[in-house]
Parts: sequence; C-alpha cells; structure tokens
Amino acid sequence: MQPINRSFETARGSVMIREALPSDVTQFRELRLSALQDSPTAFSADYQMNVDYPISFWEGRLKTNELGTIFFAEHDQKLIGMAGIRKGESPKTKHGGYIWGIFIRPEWRGLHIAEALIESNITWAKSREINIVKLGVVANNASAIRCYERCGFTTYGTEPSCIFYEGIYYDEYLMSRIIKAQ
Repeated sequence: MQPINRSFETARGSVMIREALPSDVTQFRELRLSALQDSPTAFSADYQMNVDYPISFWEGRLKTNELGTIFFAEHDQKLIGMAGIRKGESPKTKHGGYIWGIFIRPEWRGLHIAEALIESNITWAKSREINIVKLGVVANNASAIRCYERCGFTTYGTEPSCIFYEGIYYDEYLMSRIIKAQ
C-alpha cells in the first residue's frame, strides 16, 4: 500500500505527517520518553520503566505491518508529535482498531497537529477495512477530549481508576469513532 504522507502549514512552519521508518528509532525513543515525562497521567506506560529499555525494544515498537503503524509529525527533520494505531488480530476483532500514544510537544500544541495525526490513522484504518476506531483519554484532559470530539469521537464509557500516579487515581474515558456502519 502507498504510504500515507502529507504536509500542511502551521503558524510555526510546515509540518509533515508520515509513517514511521526504522531510522526514526532514536528520535522515537526520545519523543516517547518526553511524552511520558510531560504527561505522566495521559499514558499507562511509565517513564522509569521505559527509560531503561534497550534500543531493541524501541526498534520493535517502531516496526510497522498490516496490524499496526505509527505516524509522526515532523518539522525540519525533528519529530514533534506521534500517534499509533493497532488493528484487532483475531477474526472477531479485526474490524476494530485502537489509537494509542498520541502526543504533541508542548510548543507545537494548538496547531491541529493531533487532528492531522488522527486523520492519518483513520485513513490507514479505512484502507484495512477497519469499521470502528477506539481510544482512551484520561478524564481530566479537557483539551485532548475536545480534540478527539472534533475528530468525530464520542464517549461510550468510563474506566474508573485506570491510572494510578503519585497517590491519585485517574478515570479514563473510552471513546470511539465509527468509520463504516456495520
């Protein structure tokens, strides 16, 4: 299949949305660790665990195939955002996909980069006959929730106490977007 790449202009300059390449491994590791430090309650992954993983772990996470991929937002050859998608593996779940790991560097937020990454994930999903895409978002992240709603996602449930961080429990909203009516 053709790669899903596109560029658009923002107030801070041109941004390219593209699928991950094996050569992105060093920047991917740095971006993901930045995400886990910047927004620790937004991810179930833990910074301290991830920082110690060998490069082979990051190479494995970066591999794309028919079951999943990662899209990056890039400016001047520097990764500034990311969003991954994974397709269900069993015959009973292959109609669904799950978007994960959405992160935009703080200085690039508010420029609709997350929406562009999500739409690239949706395009990828459509090309693989995925009918519904889901994601989770911590319940107190109002800006992310608004972003996902702009992208056509609606809340279908709440996972109580999904994240426990520094002595506090955080609920997670479960959101979905129907791509193709069943």
